[in-house]
Order: sequence, then structure tokens, then C-alpha cells
Amino acid sequence: MPVTLVVCSNDDNLLHRTTNSLQAESHINDSTALPIWRIAIELLLVFAVFFLHGAWPVPDVNEPHYLSKAKHYWDSSWCANDFFVNTADAHQVFYWTFGWITRFFSLDQTAWIGRILTWALLAWAWRRLSWAVLPRAWLAILSAELFVLLNENAHMAGEWVVGGIEAKGFAYVLVFLGLEAVVRSRWNKAWLLFGAASSFHVIVGGWAAVAGGIAWLATSDDRPLLKTMLPGLMGGLVLALPGLWFALSLTRGADPATVHAANAIYVWQRLPHHLAADRFKEGFPSRHLMMWGLWLAMITLWPSDSAGRRLRWFVGATMLLSVVGYLLVWIGGWMPDAAAAFLRFYWFRMSDVFVPVGVSLVGLTIIDQLGQTKPRAKRLWLAALILLSAYDLWLQTGHLPLNAVFPDAAVVVPRSDKNLVYDDWLQTCAWIKGHTGSNDVFLTPRMSSTLRFYAGRSEVVNWKDFPQDAAGIVEWWKRMFDVHTLPNDNPQWEGKKLDPAMLAKATPPKFVESLALVGPAKLSELGQKYGAQYAIVQYGPDIPRLPGTPEFESGKPHTQDLHYAVYRLPIPER
Repeated sequence: MPVTLVVCSNDDNLLHRTTNSLQAESHINDSTALPIWRIAIELLLVFAVFFLHGAWPVPDVNEPHYLSKAKHYWDSSWCANDFFVNTADAHQVFYWTFGWITRFFSLDQTAWIGRILTWALLAWAWRRLSWAVLPRAWLAILSAELFVLLNENAHMAGEWVVGGIEAKGFAYVLVFLGLEAVVRSRWNKAWLLFGAASSFHVIVGGWAAVAGGIAWLATSDDRPLLKTMLPGLMGGLVLALPGLWFALSLTRGADPATVHAANAIYVWQRLPHHLAADRFKEGFPSRHLMMWGLWLAMITLWPSDSAGRRLRWFVGATMLLSVVGYLLVWIGGWMPDAAAAFLRFYWFRMSDVFVPVGVSLVGLTIIDQLGQTKPRAKRLWLAALILLSAYDLWLQTGHLPLNAVFPDAAVVVPRSDKNLVYDDWLQTCAWIKGHTGSNDVFLTPRMSSTLRFYAGRSEVVNWKDFPQDAAGIVEWWKRMFDVHTLPNDNPQWEGKKLDPAMLAKATPPKFVESLALVGPAKLSELGQKYGAQYAIVQYGPDIPRLPGTPEFESGKPHTQDLHYAVYRLPIPER
């Protein structure tokens, strides 16, 4: 902003005072020039925002998946006979850098250590990004809350950033730092950070690098020459190599038919709610596309400087990826095999994250600019957003696991156990941990995923723990059919090969409500086939009891309430 200095000869101190004032004003654009206590408080409050949103009871949705893999990676004797943990590892950099903690702490302690570390790093990265776009003290706190609020409530494909511990949490830390470098036109640094993110999570880091490349191509007014970025590009590629290597190894050695079948299972049967736009949860695409409209209105009606244009092109590139995803879903109508081969790369996840990033940061920038001409309007907008944020943060307290500190507080069911009878499941796992061998294998309810987490015992298969390698995916699908379906319930699948076209068009199979419905003979046969010593069955009003006496029953076994029973295999016929 141009400033005119007027210096009077009879006041020698005026120039000195004015210069100091200007220097102080210019330094506010650099967050590192603030007092340490201000920086610390701002970081702590951004962390508090992330904590309130992410502090669900342990384990969260994906924590049994990632932490089981991490623990087995460092101790192969733990759940040595479990199918899932013995499949190929897609996130070995995460296991190298964080998984070793499982050797010294329990899984629930490891989850909290990982969460706090991830949220602290995300708070640091977010504050840097917010200051790069909107250099105003304290607004990083508000922008962080608005980002998480929009990401949680206006996503399209279910992608999230603030939550439980897993590989992509560390990847997003590096991507936010990389986007900050893009905004500040520090391209070599950006490529290095995107490469490191790809090593932790090849899809998150890889798509960020693509979006950064589009932003570089589009901002021609101050674009650096390609040759000047070669150090960063080459260094980023080297940093990304571990993630790329392990990703490519997921199909290594598998024949083409297995790879095609695995892609179809992955996209059309197991994860269409993340990968295929025509099968997203109803209402979510429309909400997200409304946010697209808000974003397009913002960047059309309000001008921006070169730094802002780099941010806008980065966000626009993530939207372009979603457009390509829609085209692939359309192509899947008559070329499902080819479409699945590409749709498995999560084309929609970056828009879920970075459109909220753009709306929160650019929206606050626009409101901040209102202060130059309409200061009252700026105050009203900020007051409204602060009230909205405070209300949302208050709502987040409802899922905090306060019973861990205050025994009389209400118990909140972890999101990983939302499909189970939680208290009875905990009782069952506790009995299994104390009364069965560490190498025993269990047939478990289809929607359970926490037997390893609570009891440290191996499973034959469950719906949540989905392998990443082609051979493992096909084997998982066969096990799901073998264990959790009855042939008469799925005539359209009977005798069908794993043809990609059939997998794309077929309705999902009908799974049994309880393993008790499979019958004692089939359970005993499955135990022999997969080396399982026990079966956990769920009972309810419409589920007939198996013959024989279970080793354990949870809850109220002689009532009609839902509960679990543990049977030793083989089960004798009636």
C-alpha cells in the first residue's frame, strides 16, 4: 500500500516515529515476527479446534485397520494367523516412522499419541498456510474451524482430514505446508513437500503434486522457469519413491484377470461410496456442488493478487480432478473394467478437502477487505462466523470420551463399533482375551473390526479390513462370500466368475445377519478350511440358537436382547 511521508523540519523525531510505525505494520504480515507467546496461543487454539473435532473415543473408524497393520509390521508374532494383517502393506513409510510406537504402548495409547501428534502438526501447518493467504493475527483460528466445519458437512466422497491416526494425516500436514510454499511462490520447497507427502500416502501427495503443477502452468505472470525448479522436482521424486514403490508392488506378480477383478471389487462393490459419484450418499454431492458455486462466485467477483491466484488455481485443479472422475463414472457405463482401473485412484477426495480450504481462507480474506470500505459489515460478518463456529465447537463436545476422565459421564460408542452392541462386544472381547490362546483364529460378525484391537486375536475376514493388493482383494471377496452368505440368498452370484462387467452391474450380495444362520455344519467346515478355533455369533429375537453350549455369552443370554456367544469349533450337530 503506497504511503506518503510528510516530514517537518521542526520535528526531527517525526520521521523516526513514522518509520518505526511502518516497519511494525509490515511485520504483521510475517507471523514469525509476532511475540512467541502470541504464536504459541494461536497454535494452541488451532490445535484445540482440531482436538474438539477429532477426539472421538478410541478406536476411530480406520484406527483398528492402520494400527493392527502397524503392530503386526513390528511384531509378526502378534495375530500371526490373521488374514488381513498378513496381506501386502501399502503404507510402509507410515509403519517405519510411527508404527514402532506399538512396541512400547497399547493400541489405544498409541492411537492417542498419534492423534495428538497429527493434530499438533496439522495446527502448525494450517497456521502457516492461513498466514500465507490472510496475514492477520488470530484469524487462523477462525479459518481452521470454518475449514473443518465445511469439510465435515459439505464433502462429496467422504474424505476427511482431522480424525483418527493414519497415514494420510501426516500426508496432509506436508500437503498444507506445500500449498503454503505454492502461495509464497517457493516452488522447489513445494515439490519436496509434495514428494514427501506421496511417500506417506501416494494418492494424497500425488494429487497435490498434480494440482501444484496445474497451478504453476496457469499462473503465467510470475511463473518460474522449469529449469529453476529441477532441484525441487528431482528431490520430490526421490522422496516419493518409497510410496510409489509400495503402491506399484500391490499388483506385482498378479495375473491380469486377478488385477481386473480386484479393481472391479474395489470400485464397484467395496468402496463405491468413495469412488463412484453415481453411488455417493444421497445429498452429499449436491451440498458439495453448492460449495463449488460459492467458490466460483468468490473468485469471479473479487480480484486477487498473484499469491491468491496460485491458491485459486490449486483449488480449481482439485475440482478439475473431480470432473475427470465424473467422466470416468460415465465411461464405466459401457467400459466398467477400464473405468475401474482409473477410478480406484480417488478422483474426488482432493475437492472434498481443498474447496473447503479455499472457501474458508478466501472468504475470510474478502471479509477482511470489507473493512477498508465497510467496517461495520466486516464486524457483522466476523461476529456471525464466530457465533457459528462457537456453536459448532460446542456440538463437538457431545462425542468427547469424557467417561475416561469422569467415570459418571455417559459412554460414547466409538465410530468403529457403531454397528455392534457395544457393551456386549466389549464383554465378549474381554473374555476372549483372557480365556483363549494368542494364536487362536475367530470367525467374527461381518461388521466387526475391533477383535484384534480389544483382544489381540486373529480373524478369518470382516467387511471393514479390506486389503490393498490385487491378490488380497480377490481372496477377501471370496472369503466374504464363503463365510457371510447363503447360496440360496444370492442366485445372481451363484456359479459366476469374478467378471469385471458383472461386478460393476450386480447389486451387492445379501449377507447373513448372524453367523448363527449359517448353521453348525457350515461353521465347523469353515473353521477347518480357514484354521479357525472359535466362532462369535450374534443372537436376537429372530435368530435361532445353535446346538451345544457356548463357551461364553455376553449380556443377557436368556432374554430376547441382542448379544454375542462364543462357540468352540467344531460345533456338534443337534
